[in-house]
Amino acid sequence: MRSLSISSRESVREMASKDGELRVFIVAGEVSGDIIASRFMNSLKNLSPFPIRFAGVGGSMMSKHGLNSLFPLEDISVMGIWELLPHLSKFRARLKETVESALVFRPHVVLTVDSKGFNFRFLKHLRAIYDRDRLASLRHFHYVAPSFWAWRGGEARLKGLSEFVDHIFCILPFEAEMCRSNGVAATFVGHPTLEDALELNVNNLTVTNAFMRNGKFKATEKSLERNMGFLQPFHTISCSFCSVLDPALIYIQILALEGATIISVLPGSRLQEVKRMLSIFSKTMELLKDSHTELTAVIHVAPNKDVENYIKQAVHEWPISVVLLPGGSPFTKYNSFSASRVALCASGTVAVELQLARLPCVVAYRAHLLTEWYIRYKAKIPYVSLPNIVLESSIIPEALFGECTPSNLASLLMDLMRDTELREKQISAANTFFDLVNPVKRVSENSTKKEHVLFESTTTPSMIASSAVLNS
Repeated sequence: MRSLSISSRESVREMASKDGELRVFIVAGEVSGDIIASRFMNSLKNLSPFPIRFAGVGGSMMSKHGLNSLFPLEDISVMGIWELLPHLSKFRARLKETVESALVFRPHVVLTVDSKGFNFRFLKHLRAIYDRDRLASLRHFHYVAPSFWAWRGGEARLKGLSEFVDHIFCILPFEAEMCRSNGVAATFVGHPTLEDALELNVNNLTVTNAFMRNGKFKATEKSLERNMGFLQPFHTISCSFCSVLDPALIYIQILALEGATIISVLPGSRLQEVKRMLSIFSKTMELLKDSHTELTAVIHVAPNKDVENYIKQAVHEWPISVVLLPGGSPFTKYNSFSASRVALCASGTVAVELQLARLPCVVAYRAHLLTEWYIRYKAKIPYVSLPNIVLESSIIPEALFGECTPSNLASLLMDLMRDTELREKQISAANTFFDLVNPVKRVSENSTKKEHVLFESTTTPSMIASSAVLNS
């Protein structure tokens, strides 16, 4: 194999200048990581003085910015401990393929996004080969710090990350200092959902939400032509992702205007997760259907082919009207949230997105019984949703493990729909939460001088991260 003639002391800019291009190998293992990585790619292209070539693993969002993925992202989109076992053979094969591809690509920078089960193994293998063959040790960045703070003994494991990770981009305010105190360079870049606010002009969206939920708009005719006048305020949001209106979105908003009760349902982005949660959510809707006028579930379908196919088949058995909303467009997603009364979601990034939309929600979580046992034994914190974790309070109702039953979920949703005070509590807490996860508002004496410069010159998490890469 050709040896890499790059000094380990050279900066990223020096390496790119020498080769006339910046080569970035990037790996994302799930839908949320695909979104984070795509924004990073876009910001890096905007900031870099050099042409950029990307290679690695990702999804549909990353492909829009020039990535030709080695294999489908779904191949490594597996969460949990025992859930991984049936996929272990494919997992190992994909790991080997990814390492070999990175070596052939000869990157200046390697960026992995979340999915630590796959990505940390990938970085370890890559660094071991560098060391064995005495190759230049290239820059390894990891975006989204592992939740070491949530587990007993987690901080001790953090100390070992410096052996194969050079820098971590943290999305929560307390993580960066903890990383640095354990020998790992880190930058607090802020939560990725902050970028939704900038892309979608959320101030207008929030006003729309208030009108929708207070019933200020009422359709008098069922025809599309008569309703378009009412719909216009809901489509003034500027968005680069969407040039035409999704027919499903128009239909959803007409239903809301005519008084239907709409619940946003978000069962997750991984197939195993969706299979487990969707049947529970269906039974929950069965318990709610007689209590609300024209109850309709809007199921947000993640841009994952396996998930899409499964949901399309499963909804034929649902007890209420269902609208399937394709994922991938923030415009469509947040406008759908604006038409919803409440949301029912699997644990994940979506809880933060719902806070941004000021849509009250209930979070649900189930896993394999052995995985649940492990979590109960090892977890240090009582919550799974980030807003509750950051605010250290059960602002968002959570139904976890054995408590995640249709009857419990139906009860929590009923309380949320009927109790104005509960709804307002969630909406009010969202302001505090986003102040805490916004790096520009969190600059303090604990921040490094380099971070102060980054925060002054950039405004989004992806720009802060890409600036840190270029200046490393």
